[in-house]
Amino acid sequence: MTAKKAPGDRLELPLAGARVVDFSRLLPGPWCTQALGDLGADVIKVEQPEVGDYARHNPPNFRSVGAYFNSINRNKRSIVLDLTVANDRNTVYELIDRADIIVESFRDGVARKLGVDYDTLAARNPSIIYCSVTGFGNGSKLGRVPGHDLSIQGVAGILLKTSQQGQSPPMPTFQGGDFTAAAFATMGVLSAYIRRLKTKAGCYLEVPMLHSLLAASNVSMSGALARAAGYSGTPEMEPWGKNPRYNIYKTRDGKYVTACLLEYRAWQRFCDYIGRSELAPEESWADRHTDHGERTHAIKSAIADFCLSRDRDALASEMIAAEIAICPIYSADESVTSEQVRQEEIVEFTEHPTDGRIPHFVDPLAMAGLADPTRLPSPGLGQHTEEILNELKAQPRKELSK
Repeated sequence: MTAKKAPGDRLELPLAGARVVDFSRLLPGPWCTQALGDLGADVIKVEQPEVGDYARHNPPNFRSVGAYFNSINRNKRSIVLDLTVANDRNTVYELIDRADIIVESFRDGVARKLGVDYDTLAARNPSIIYCSVTGFGNGSKLGRVPGHDLSIQGVAGILLKTSQQGQSPPMPTFQGGDFTAAAFATMGVLSAYIRRLKTKAGCYLEVPMLHSLLAASNVSMSGALARAAGYSGTPEMEPWGKNPRYNIYKTRDGKYVTACLLEYRAWQRFCDYIGRSELAPEESWADRHTDHGERTHAIKSAIADFCLSRDRDALASEMIAAEIAICPIYSADESVTSEQVRQEEIVEFTEHPTDGRIPHFVDPLAMAGLADPTRLPSPGLGQHTEEILNELKAQPRKELSK
């Protein structure tokens, strides 16, 4: 690590000594528990026999480990337990007796059926913090519908923001519903843990994906919120493709760049740079997020012609030197190997016992010493079953070692 990264001593991390029992799978819950593991918690991932977390089977793989699974399940230990079997369920209860935090993502009613619902577990451990990540919200009209990200984004009104009239909405390339729920779940667990340090009280928190996505979509929903209050909701902000100063442009070599010239000073600086100062008359702060009306064509043509006169990387270098916000659009492969990512040390490598040296994204909190920069690879299915069972036998109702 360089000087900008703080030491990663787990004994100094915020959640050192805390234990998480993780029943979740796929994306939101596991991302949340990985974040808790980064912060120093001992995360015990409870998986069903043979199948495990469904995300284990998602391509692509390194050698044997899935790149996707590894990216959201590092710093965890895996134990295989069948919650429908009494002996295994009793083992779960022993884990719960020693836990601080529980995260689950079962469909409505499943946790109660398996005997791992909040009421059952809080009766054993009243100080437990129980986080349930759901799709649409337990008990709601859509509560039993599987909470897939695409469904969430559709019901949330997000997919239509960038659709063209008469065409199907574009498929999203970012799991907005998954990651907003994961972030709110992490914030909720940490908030409950801080409160418990003061009051010793546990709590139940439910984090629906739909609610989380809407709560984080206040900008795109500003027009709808205004109309819900009885106002026109127009004109709306236009950062969704109609604003020529906040858009995507093609370069001479057939690649693309983003132009983010919203603020008047930024736009004026660009216009002066290309010798078109007449395109930057005085304007109000409200003008920057509009479609610019009758000026749209002239603005778009000026930016497009300039970008088409240069290759992408040369243009990007020129704009960096001029401190103008025109940046390259990279492929995924270009991004993870880019100079910016290397300079900020965003990607580092972990030695995996079977797959060799494999990359991971560094938690940004590691720079402040709040997260562990030394990442343990994702566990094999049931890799730590015997280890955890032996701990339970040797230290009944006492702390598990990490």
